[in-house]
Amino acid sequence: MAEYTVVGKGLPRIDGPEKATGRAVFTVDLKLPGMLHGKILRSPHPHARIISIDSSAAEKLPGVKAVITGKDISAVRYAFVDTPRYPADERPLAVDKVRYIGDEVAAVAAVSEAVAEEALALIKVQYEVLPAAFTPEEAVMPGAPVIHENTLEGTSAWEDWGAAGRAGDYRDEVDINNASARSAISFGDIGEGFRQADHIREDRFETAATAHCALEPHAAVASYDPVNGKLDLWLSTMGIFLKRFVLSKALKLPISKVRVRHSYVGGAFGGKIDVFPYEFCAAYLSMKLGRPVKFELDREEVFTTTRQRHPITVNIKTGVKKDGTIVAQDIKVYADNGGYRGSGAIVVFLCHGFSFPIYKVPNYRYEGIAVYTNNPIRGPQRGHGAPQIRFAIDSQLDLLARDIGLDPVEMMLKNVRHKGDILPNGDRLTRCGLTEAIKGASEGVNWAAGRRQFVSGAGTGIKVATAAKGSGKDGTRFRRGVGISVCSMFSGAMYYPFASAAMVKLHDDGSATLFTGSQELGQGCYTTLAQVAAEELGIGLEDIRLVAGDTELTPIDLGSFLSGGALVTGNAVKLAAADARRQLLEVAAEILEVRVEELGYKDKQIYVRENPAKSIPYGRAIQASIFRKNGNPIIGSGSYKGYPETDRYPSLAKGKGLFTSAYGFAAQAVEVEVDTLTGKVRVLRAATFHDCGFPLNKTIVEGQVQGCVSMGMGQALSEEIVLEKGQLFNASFLNYRLPIATDTPETLDDVVESLEPNGPFGAKEVGEGSVAGMLAAVANAVHDAVGVRIYSTPITPEKVLSALEG
Repeated sequence: MAEYTVVGKGLPRIDGPEKATGRAVFTVDLKLPGMLHGKILRSPHPHARIISIDSSAAEKLPGVKAVITGKDISAVRYAFVDTPRYPADERPLAVDKVRYIGDEVAAVAAVSEAVAEEALALIKVQYEVLPAAFTPEEAVMPGAPVIHENTLEGTSAWEDWGAAGRAGDYRDEVDINNASARSAISFGDIGEGFRQADHIREDRFETAATAHCALEPHAAVASYDPVNGKLDLWLSTMGIFLKRFVLSKALKLPISKVRVRHSYVGGAFGGKIDVFPYEFCAAYLSMKLGRPVKFELDREEVFTTTRQRHPITVNIKTGVKKDGTIVAQDIKVYADNGGYRGSGAIVVFLCHGFSFPIYKVPNYRYEGIAVYTNNPIRGPQRGHGAPQIRFAIDSQLDLLARDIGLDPVEMMLKNVRHKGDILPNGDRLTRCGLTEAIKGASEGVNWAAGRRQFVSGAGTGIKVATAAKGSGKDGTRFRRGVGISVCSMFSGAMYYPFASAAMVKLHDDGSATLFTGSQELGQGCYTTLAQVAAEELGIGLEDIRLVAGDTELTPIDLGSFLSGGALVTGNAVKLAAADARRQLLEVAAEILEVRVEELGYKDKQIYVRENPAKSIPYGRAIQASIFRKNGNPIIGSGSYKGYPETDRYPSLAKGKGLFTSAYGFAAQAVEVEVDTLTGKVRVLRAATFHDCGFPLNKTIVEGQVQGCVSMGMGQALSEEIVLEKGQLFNASFLNYRLPIATDTPETLDDVVESLEPNGPFGAKEVGEGSVAGMLAAVANAVHDAVGVRIYSTPITPEKVLSALEG
């Protein structure tokens, strides 16, 4: 392995001093001269027709500058997914009816938040309450309330990829009430696969809706200059170019007239990539009034209206041989996407996308259906579909292994994919460290010694195969067990703006400025990207300055989502730095009268390899470029697309098309202790082995993995959005049960350095995929400890006690 001086080191974050001293500016901190404050009136009903809105009293309130309703902007539609198959179904403000509690009805701009709040109370809305549906099962039933009049119907999306496919086993024609999106994929011969199986198992698993819980609430500041027609936006966002694209279309402004500036973001986890009504309303009201307008949501609004993780039901049938080889798998997924489509079309594809890169399944069928309900809207959250599908698949694999008397680790190793495998959609696993990750994680929790080995008896009942062990006085109250799960994540994918670009400008003193459109969310991307540039240029991290997160000043960037920061943006930065270095060496070669190939560079010095004493400093070469090239400075540029070989967008409905040029992998194993008296589960140890290719910054990689462990543990054991007929009951950090510092288990995390050839210095995804394995790992460990299987998350004490009593 090459020796590097900057990348691969656990260097301090370059944004650390600003944040530690309180000088970092977040969107909620922004104050502009003459700024107005906006508030939104929201629906108290889960489903109702709007009969009338009377805003006259609010408009007369002193200090109120404008009130807008859906009728003012009825032509505007937008959505996270807006395609001919899945047209936009959201409006900034409801026009005809509301579809969930919290749906936006009217917006106010006033001189203060207090006045704006008072104005909301004066707006009178007459509703006709309509019947509502709160689960996908209710919503798809014949005669269920119609939530959107134009739902998905027509011919099934099933496609045969294998010569002997059996897609026709499903209905050719479908007409599912309230279906908002469908993904359907098959390959091989599913019927023949199950006929070859020695053992078949069917199970149903459910996951709960969860909140992102970013520390900074959602906010937007808009300032429109009516003289030049320019709109400036400061957003707490994960993707400035995606926001500019969607908002410019919605506002009917040329894209060059919309400038999105990124301030620091106090956490996002997927919850700040979608375009939200408050962002549109801030921009629209600023354009209407010619003054800056700020919207800042309160915590209850954040919990209710800014997307949640999709609650998903997974029905899974798997056939295996006696030796544990998987021969067939049939999966059906229902996702509750709430009152609007949100990212429903994407999540039902990704539940497939995060299942097939893991295990080799020759005969496979998958159907995912997103369903409208009258619940809050669901959207991307860290892993976006991976935690839900991995919980189901690896929980069932654990059960299958016990059914046929195999060790789950042995069964995983028998079925996982390897380097060089070509996936059914054509993606190639140029590197795959799953085997090493599984072995490392299992050893990290002392797998062989820690298992209690509860096994099934011919698929029915459970018996204890080894003596109970525990830490209680009688040896039985506190029982321990271990569990394991694996997960995958892409490293950037085909989604607008599809690619990232970067520029590197060299200065006379040998330092450089990196221009990138990437967004710092707390994940450390500014530091890692600066390390990439510094390593490629042969200078120190302290010599890199950053200009970032501004659509006016920086080149286009994929954004800090889709886990593409390291591979996609990292490659763009590396190419830009290499281009600048090439220009630098060409000038130095002229001065030193040698060929470029004869030169070396280090510590801001360029030297002749055969005669190191013959050298010049970077500064002299940079100045020479100005003098010798008619004032031309050294500015390098680079760009990279998630999949350079294609310009086709992959089919979400059919699962066809190349999706990513590199997959990250992880294995996670845990040891838990279950109190059989109270049902409480405590995670004692968590081991994560992540194939991230190469850690650009070891400390940041460790932080990302540990954050995934904490989030995954919370969603496995305690986190859940509590809804009753569409009403959210735990919309605060007081009663939404996040894990806290004292819940943190002993953690072991290590990197499988597979050196991804498509990534900068071998790097690929880290920090998103490894949230997904924790759910099944914990569930499997609970089963190992006390011999009962919990089929839904979170795994609460009540569920454990109920299962034990049963």
